[in-house]
Formats: sequence, structure tokens, C-alpha cells
Amino acid sequence: MSMMELNNSNFEEKVKNADSPVLVDFWAAWCGPCTMLSPIVEQLAEEHPEIAFGKVNVDEAPELAQQFQVSAIPTLVLFKDGKPVGTSVGVKSKDDLEEFIK
Repeated sequence: MSMMELNNSNFEEKVKNADSPVLVDFWAAWCGPCTMLSPIVEQLAEEHPEIAFGKVNVDEAPELAQQFQVSAIPTLVLFKDGKPVGTSVGVKSKDDLEEFIK
């Protein structure tokens, strides 16, 4: 499954009203650790079609970052039934992220 670009206008529809769990990657283009984490998240997206994956550029949607108390990036937030149920901050291994999304 490909990564959805999430922003203020589509976040509610794509995440809060989603039928499946959604893993949201809060990132920025200037963030080195975000660049390191991105291919791991994209690989997970390919291997886990039962989960939707999306990205929020914190520079373009600072309100969303603030709403979910994202104070450092990269931050991954796992949503189930439209509600955040877990947060992972910083670069993690693929194995760690596999555990996180279970």
C-alpha cells in the first residue's frame, strides 16, 4: 500500500474515519532521522496491507503536530478506531516497529 499524504483538510476523513488502523508518520524534509526512518516505514506499508500508512509534513500542517503533541520528529502515531493508541519517537529498527504496530 502506498503512503497517503495527510494534511488538515483530509486528516479526519483518512485517519479518524478510517476502517482500518492507520500509522501516521510526522516528519519534515530537513529532518535527517526522518529520512532514515522513511524507507523502513515504506517497507512496512508494503508488507502490511491491513494497515493504512500516512505522512504529515509538520512544516505544512503544524496544527496536526500540535494536536497530537508531536514535539520531536520523526514521530509515529498509531490510530485505531480514529483514536491514537500508541506513539513512537525517533528512529527505530524494523523489528521494533513491527512490534509497535501489532
